[in-house]
Amino acid sequence: MRQMRADDGFTLIELLIVVAIIGILAAIAVPNLLRARQSGNEASAIGSVRAINSGETAYAASCGGGGFAQSNADLAKPPIGGAAYISPDLEKADVAATAKSGYTVDVNDNADMLNNDVMPAAATCNTASAASRAMYHVIADPVSRGSTGTRSFGSDHNGTIYFNNTAAIANPIPAGLTDFLQ
Repeated sequence: MRQMRADDGFTLIELLIVVAIIGILAAIAVPNLLRARQSGNEASAIGSVRAINSGETAYAASCGGGGFAQSNADLAKPPIGGAAYISPDLEKADVAATAKSGYTVDVNDNADMLNNDVMPAAATCNTASAASRAMYHVIADPVSRGSTGTRSFGSDHNGTIYFNNTAAIANPIPAGLTDFLQ
C-alpha cells in the first residue's frame, strides 16, 4: 500500500499576503522615520545655535573686549595657547556643502545700525579677520526645507533662540517676534 505524501511549504497566495503585509508596514514606518530624522536635525540646529551663543559670550568676555565675533571663522580661531570658541564642524557649517545635520549655521554681522566696532581685529586676542562688534546675528536654516528640516532658527546678542516655520529669521531679528524656544 502506498502512503500519501504531504506537500510541505507555502502557496503562492500565502506568500503574496505576507509581502502585502510587509509593504503596508513599510508604508506606515517610512514617514515616521523621516519625521524622526527631521526632529533630530532640528535638535542639532538648536544645539548649534546654543553653541554659537556660548562661544560668542566666551569670545566677548575673553578676547573681543566686550564685542562679538562676526563670522564662524572668527569664532573658530583660538587665542594663543587656548581652545577655539566653537567646534571645527561649526566653523564650516555656513555653506550647504558642509552643512551640519542638514542645516547651514551662519554667524554674520547684525544689520542693526547701532552695531558699532568695539575692538579692531588686530587687537583681539586671536587677531580675527574682522573687528569685534557690539552685536551679532546667527541663523540655522535647513538645506532643503521640508526634507532636512521644517523650521529655521535664529539668535542674536540677547541669546534668545527664535524659530520660523516658513522662512529664515530676518537680520536683525524683528522686534515683537514671539516664536521663541523656552
